[in-house]
Amino acid sequence: MPMDFINQNILLIGIVVVSGLGLLWPLVFRSQGKAVNPGEATLMINRQDAKVIDVRQASEFAAGHIPDAVHIPEAQLGERLAELEKFKAQPLILCCASGLRSDRACKALKQHGFEQLFNLGGGVDAWVAAGYPLHKGGRKK
Repeated sequence: MPMDFINQNILLIGIVVVSGLGLLWPLVFRSQGKAVNPGEATLMINRQDAKVIDVRQASEFAAGHIPDAVHIPEAQLGERLAELEKFKAQPLILCCASGLRSDRACKALKQHGFEQLFNLGGGVDAWVAAGYPLHKGGRKK
């Protein structure tokens, strides 16, 4: 009898399982940096001298980046930690295209003692969607 119920309602059961996992996902995989939107990030840059760290690939960065962003690709973060030590007392806003890579970068920096970490929610895509400017060209380190 229970197998008949399962067989007849497999789609419904699947939806319930996927929904449950969707609700639990944020609890299990918490963001390491506090998410900020482009407006909040701009205020932090202007009022708290927050530094923007762009963790995208070089080609993405060259195509357009937040003005004055420091470019350190996620894959090079560990070997370039010394460059960030001078910013340890300041808020750091990490960004990528959508916010996923920058969240992983926040986790890595947190493990190295950085505490004021913020993840640009929605990444550079959200920055552009909000109407904020991008700097194109030159590589800023």
